[in-house]
Amino acid sequence: MMGYYVLAGIIFLVSSFVSSKLKSKFKHYSKVHLQNGMSGAEIATKMLQDNGIRDVKVISTPGMLTDHYNPRNKTVNLSEGVYNQRNAAAAAVAAHEVGHAVQHATAYSWLTMRSKIVPAVGIASKLSNIVIMGGLILSATGSLIGNTIFLVGIILFAVTTLFAFITLPVEYDASNRALAWLEDNRMVNQQEYAGAKDALKWAARTYVVAALGSLATLLYFISIFMGRRD
Repeated sequence: MMGYYVLAGIIFLVSSFVSSKLKSKFKHYSKVHLQNGMSGAEIATKMLQDNGIRDVKVISTPGMLTDHYNPRNKTVNLSEGVYNQRNAAAAAVAAHEVGHAVQHATAYSWLTMRSKIVPAVGIASKLSNIVIMGGLILSATGSLIGNTIFLVGIILFAVTTLFAFITLPVEYDASNRALAWLEDNRMVNQQEYAGAKDALKWAARTYVVAALGSLATLLYFISIFMGRRD
């Protein structure tokens, strides 16, 4: 188990660094005010209109970096800062979330695939660690069923890892759509565009770290299982 704690510690440190960097980037680019004077909400509304999307609402949601697109009720949820602010960071986030709405409207394959496995991921994320730990404990006591339970836990964890990797093209594509729209429609100048691009780059890295961390943990569990079989 010591190896697991060391791995978890490394993943935590890398994740914390990227998260901290992301917050500092958004804080920095929040000071780069848009020359067009548009708020995040206005940016999101215009991008929806330009893409012919009329059935999605832009609403404000509490918190910081809580921005997301909800495909179930078709809402672009922008954190209070992004919704009201008129800077490069707000423009980047607002356009990114609308990017997801565009994916939904155009039936983007990776988003469709991710949506289909959401129910399974919800179950797997709640049970995987419990089942894995239960299997390890039972195996340590000499129970024959312990390894089987451990394997079930690994399979559940693999589902969450798969979801993390499917999320990567979804997030990168949404950012690419956002940046292309901001540039093509001259919503930002060169400095503002650079800020928006850098902010979204660091946002994407949080998903990369999460996916790699999940994969590393999965491989570690698999190595333990294979070792117990020898």
